[in-house]
Amino acid sequence: MRLETERLILRRWEKTDAESLFEYAKDPDVGPIAGWPPHKDTAESLDVIINVLNGAECYAICEKNSNRAIGSIELKPAGRTDMTDKADECELGYWLGKPFWGKGYMPEAAAELLRHGFETLGMTTVWCGYYDGNNKSQRVQQKAGFVYHHTRENVPVTLMNEIRTCHISCITRERWMLTCRKNK
Repeated sequence: MRLETERLILRRWEKTDAESLFEYAKDPDVGPIAGWPPHKDTAESLDVIINVLNGAECYAICEKNSNRAIGSIELKPAGRTDMTDKADECELGYWLGKPFWGKGYMPEAAAELLRHGFETLGMTTVWCGYYDGNNKSQRVQQKAGFVYHHTRENVPVTLMNEIRTCHISCITRERWMLTCRKNK
């Protein structure tokens, strides 16, 4: 599966992306705010590609002019998320390499994955969360049309060995359709 936007290609992660993944995932400003530690080497990044970034709806985010992986975006179905157990709902998760922040890439990628989720996969609701302090993630969700739903306190962030506060938002198919019409 391959999805395209005006500036981006969303495609499956490949083992050959390990070097690119490491380049951006080693940055301490990228992973920890999302709940995972910086990568230590390309071997760890390859392991993550094989064992984590392997979901049916997990995509490497690439600029069209290079096809080089600069981030990741995924729709996680029930069974791969703790946000829902319904077959027609999923969770949106994402991160982007720091050199690409502030270019509007993540809202662009999120808009395309929401379109795919609602139109192709038949989702009725997509959930998304961010940890306290991750204002960039909060802003992406707002731009994509997500609406705040609730806050969870004392959430274990196992990979970071921490407890955090998580803010949960969602967007329904109906709200997404209205947002799409308004943005055209």
